[in-house]
Amino acid sequence: MSKIPPDFDPEQPEDFDSAHRTYAWMRRECPVAHTDGLGGFWALARYEDVKRAASESATFITSKQNVIPKVAFTGRRPPLHLDPPEHTPYRKALNPLLSLERSEAFAPRTRALARALLAPVAAKGGGDICVEFSSHFPVHVFGDWMRMPEAWLETLHDAGRAFVLAVHMNHPERMKETSLRLYDMARSLIAIRRENPLDPDDDPTSALLAARHEGEPLPEELLVGTVRQVLLVGLVAPMVMIGSICVHLARHPELQARLRADPALLPAAIEEFLRLYTPYRGFARTAVKDVEMSGRTIPAGEAIALLYCSANRDESVFPQGDQFILDRPNIGEHLAFGRGPHNCPGLHLGRMQLRVAMEELLAASPRGFELAGDITMSRWPEIGPLVVPLRFL
Repeated sequence: MSKIPPDFDPEQPEDFDSAHRTYAWMRRECPVAHTDGLGGFWALARYEDVKRAASESATFITSKQNVIPKVAFTGRRPPLHLDPPEHTPYRKALNPLLSLERSEAFAPRTRALARALLAPVAAKGGGDICVEFSSHFPVHVFGDWMRMPEAWLETLHDAGRAFVLAVHMNHPERMKETSLRLYDMARSLIAIRRENPLDPDDDPTSALLAARHEGEPLPEELLVGTVRQVLLVGLVAPMVMIGSICVHLARHPELQARLRADPALLPAAIEEFLRLYTPYRGFARTAVKDVEMSGRTIPAGEAIALLYCSANRDESVFPQGDQFILDRPNIGEHLAFGRGPHNCPGLHLGRMQLRVAMEELLAASPRGFELAGDITMSRWPEIGPLVVPLRFL
């Protein structure tokens, strides 16, 4: 079989806008692209193709490779690493704890956390909103949701950040090392809950321990893998999303002022920000058979990246897709939280965090804020900034 020439380079340096220019070209000219980078994979750039791959779980599976670059060197981590129906007991245990009602119940504590973290930034007239605020903020919110010992939170922050940076550098040995630290935390948390169980209706780890599948407890190895997955999965997206929103608002002070003057607009604005700056591009599937998409045939068994960040700017679905349009008519069609059986179960918690974070950030900077230095971007599988220096005016 002849070698397929590469269509794009996923490892080239990026700034805040460059990847989106590449994906706009792909949507027009090469919507199903192939690359040798990051281990080799196909990439879907158009909305309908991404939606299909996310929705048709019998054809496009996650159990072989679920993210690009490949990071699962230390065990299987449900629910993401399993296909239906194997993944269902894990989702069934966690979903009730992530409902809209329960997520909003965390809003007062989330607001207090945001104010406490933003206070020193505001006091000195600005700072790196990612390093000083949004990298810590979801850890504390998530720690509350997980009922984690407060003394663990800085360890989780440091271990999670080290793992994410290892993934961004595509450094397998460092990925393994840092992932195993998170596994140790998962085993410790499970041991604590076994000794002192909490109400399964109020604690995710206790809910997983209480879960039964066909009358049996969840397998120990997969139980540990699930807690390990849960420990990290909610930490990265809010960090880069807050950074992306801040870059946009710094570039558009008139929108910044409008949202500050009327916080009731923020829920609609958050939805448009989620569409415009969807923080993931590396969630992957593997086709179980040869499939044709947008005129190209993807062979069975080869990794496929779902470019959610590109799909959500597809002009055929979202006219002027690279523009921020408040109250966009079909905003509910965006794929920022995925689609199908592996859609993000934490979408309500995520929306609440973003809304509260931006309400408090805008209130903490009554005269506005602007960019105060260079932005540092994340790399696959995320897309968005890791460093955003701001100056409060």
